[in-house]
Amino acid sequence: MVARGEIARFWSLESLHMVSSDGGTESSALVDDNGSEEDYSYEDLCQGNPRYLQPGGEQLAINELIGDGSVVCAEALWDHVTMDDQELGFKAGDVIQVLEASNKDWWWGRNEDKEAWFPASFVRLRVNQEELSEKSGGTPGGEQAEGTGTDRHRHCESKQQMRANVIQEIMNTERVYIKHLKDICEGYIRQCRKHTGMFTVAQLATIFGNIEDIYKFQRKFLKDLEKQYNKEEPHLSEIGSCFLQHQEGFGIYSEYCNNHPGACAELSGLMKQSRYRHFFEACRLLQQMIDIALDGFLLTPVQKICKYPLQLAELLKYTTQEHSDHSNIKAAYEAMKNVACLINERKRKLESIDKIARWQVSIVGWEGQDILDRSSELIHSGELTRISKQGRSQQRTFFLFDHQLVSCKKDLLRRDMLYYRGRVDMDDMELVDLEDGRDKDWNLSLKNAFKLVSRTTDEAHVFCARKQEDKARWLQACADERRRVREDREMGMEISENQKKLAMLNAQKAGHGKSKGYGGCPVAPPHQTLHPLHQRHVTVPTSVPQQQVFALAEPKRKPSLFWHTFNKLTPFKK
Repeated sequence: MVARGEIARFWSLESLHMVSSDGGTESSALVDDNGSEEDYSYEDLCQGNPRYLQPGGEQLAINELIGDGSVVCAEALWDHVTMDDQELGFKAGDVIQVLEASNKDWWWGRNEDKEAWFPASFVRLRVNQEELSEKSGGTPGGEQAEGTGTDRHRHCESKQQMRANVIQEIMNTERVYIKHLKDICEGYIRQCRKHTGMFTVAQLATIFGNIEDIYKFQRKFLKDLEKQYNKEEPHLSEIGSCFLQHQEGFGIYSEYCNNHPGACAELSGLMKQSRYRHFFEACRLLQQMIDIALDGFLLTPVQKICKYPLQLAELLKYTTQEHSDHSNIKAAYEAMKNVACLINERKRKLESIDKIARWQVSIVGWEGQDILDRSSELIHSGELTRISKQGRSQQRTFFLFDHQLVSCKKDLLRRDMLYYRGRVDMDDMELVDLEDGRDKDWNLSLKNAFKLVSRTTDEAHVFCARKQEDKARWLQACADERRRVREDREMGMEISENQKKLAMLNAQKAGHGKSKGYGGCPVAPPHQTLHPLHQRHVTVPTSVPQQQVFALAEPKRKPSLFWHTFNKLTPFKK
């Protein structure tokens, strides 16, 4: 049983190991980097111990603490918006009291509104469970004596203890994370490579990606963390410099996160066969790993890179400005926030290029270079009237990508079929907002109009929107396009040629044998708000439900509305 005095114990959902405030863990100790002393095979294990381990250990530990009378609180990582009366709705940052946790997926809890079920993967257990009791404490009348030396001393000691708790959480979860990576590399990958009849080299590369490189990097990172960790007085530890020193190295996660959806798909296909299910379970038992399926272990790097900013934000909260590590922790928080943002942006762009490639395949009469040769994101789309210098008007559907504006014509009979009609190089264009009335350059009467003028030639294009608000959206979209191009250049955001070619190849295969009415593309509303890069970080917007920033590690996610109406703008769906 868990003693009442051990309320300072805490858990990380990432590690699924119970950790005590003195820095110890109840999991097995880390083994050396040379691997296990005995190298059993899959066959040896099947003969020796065919039974499976029983799940639920971490839930039992939490329930023991709850049953012992302790108050266990969790902090929401994401908004949970629900219309179900039996579910507990909350916003990111809300504190929820956990009342029962016997189910690994759904816990019973209470917030200010009510008691109900909520998804366990949307929260993390608080490091400092004592915070609530401190906040609710004070004099009977609700007034707390302040200003005395004793009170200030107690507050200082409390803040030091809280900082020590956060430091210990970072250190302990890092050690457990290294154990998980080691288990994957030695428990799964090593055994898989022995069984060439079951796995090809390509399959293993798809399933495990560059996780061995991540393991190597994280060992170096943990080694540096241990050097900066003050075991006697954890609150004095100065770990901010470690994050700053390795911030570029964390970019290695981008490749892994981008590969992760493909890994899940490949693994899901294999797990339909019983021999693969038994093989992977045998690998887990051989390595004496906790009771999590392989897909759960493969998710840990994705979750880990997204958790660093959260941990550093909490550490910064309990690091006073007078602390020698304050400036480094603040810089580390910003750095890791940017790393997570960059990874998220790269993943989003990779998902976007697949859709863009399918969109191009659906356009009739496409000419010139592929759209992906220069662009990787659709920013805005809608109908505009193009005006020539002679006063002729043409109704066209325009698609604004980064670097270029593509013009298409709708079929007169099949209005969902589009014909390619040209494109404008946005890199060479300057946007001019035109006032309603007669334009002095073209001597034409215009309304809701704007102009794109070339910086190097006499090329110019005038466009008219139906409504003033439509024009405003296009002006904003053009400004967003320039900003995104600039940010991508500053961040080094590039999609490799191989990824572009693969996206086009897959799109062509998907459209092969179909009529030009291929309508497999999801769809775009007339306007999408694109926040500046500095706003795309761990601060979850409370006014936009389910628009969490860290989509990579998000437990569940509604499909993006950005492509929601594209079938109305793409060719006939067979």
